[in-house]
Amino acid sequence: MYTTISKKTFIAFAIFIFTTSTLTSCKKDEADEPNMPSPSSTTITSQVSTSSSFTLLKAAVVKADLATTLDGAGPFTVFAPTDDAFIASGITSSVISSLPADKLKSILLYHVVASKILAAGVPAGPNAKVVSASGDSFFVTNNLNGVFVNGLKVTTADLLASNGVIHTLGKVLMPPSGNIVDVASADTTFSFLVAAVLRASTGSTNVAAVLSGNTPLTVFAPTNNAFRAAGFANIAAINAVDPNTLTTILTYHVLAGRVFSSDLVNAAQAATVNGGKVIVSLSANSAAVKGNSNPSASNIAAANIMASNGVIHVIDQVLLP
Repeated sequence: MYTTISKKTFIAFAIFIFTTSTLTSCKKDEADEPNMPSPSSTTITSQVSTSSSFTLLKAAVVKADLATTLDGAGPFTVFAPTDDAFIASGITSSVISSLPADKLKSILLYHVVASKILAAGVPAGPNAKVVSASGDSFFVTNNLNGVFVNGLKVTTADLLASNGVIHTLGKVLMPPSGNIVDVASADTTFSFLVAAVLRASTGSTNVAAVLSGNTPLTVFAPTNNAFRAAGFANIAAINAVDPNTLTTILTYHVLAGRVFSSDLVNAAQAATVNGGKVIVSLSANSAAVKGNSNPSASNIAAANIMASNGVIHVIDQVLLP
């Protein structure tokens, strides 16, 4: 028995197939796409609620009291982390339960734009500024490699809803919690780095003022263990170093502008703000940078940590000019 469909329904279906097939730069294999209902008749909230790939996002939306908002007229664009994305970001169901609703709401609204933006309409950039529904900015790039948000690739694009569109991400976007110095100061694994910045600022260059200013910067941030491996046993050892020597070392870790992981190019020599260069090394599953005097490259252990004035990449060695 054949099922009869209306001409209007057939045309709408044909348009949808044509649209999604032309956006292959952002799509994964069909088998990897979330199990979504019909894209033309359900709201974003409905799609999130009924998808087995968005159970953690649903829990977060409900706790943050955003279900009604994302069920409204819109239009909205939602960069939606899948369950795997939440887990990759260290956000489990217990973490969602423990987070204050207001905090969770600010994180979720950082993934939302109060307009409908299809993948083809994402600015080329690189790193074009977009103001999210939380009021914080994120940065998008649209090139031959796909669509990127704060350096994270859109894994599936243009999941259409009646009140907007969903694009899926492989990690959760975290809004900036302050400038570069603020972000480093709030993380105890950077206490040696913060001590070095403060010590360097007593010399001829106020490094702290540079890293907390309005000019966008990218910092390769060594952890405490990285400083220890470089011969700085403790903060007292850092404070014993000449401030101008520390300034030379620290500014060798800084690039001008926002350089996300998606902007790094294998074998490129990236110019640092002190006039030096670091060598970028990329493979399928890792990224590293090497200083001129380092015997080996420093792994980028965590990438794309947002600050209001730039981006931080965590490294496991101190870069030596």
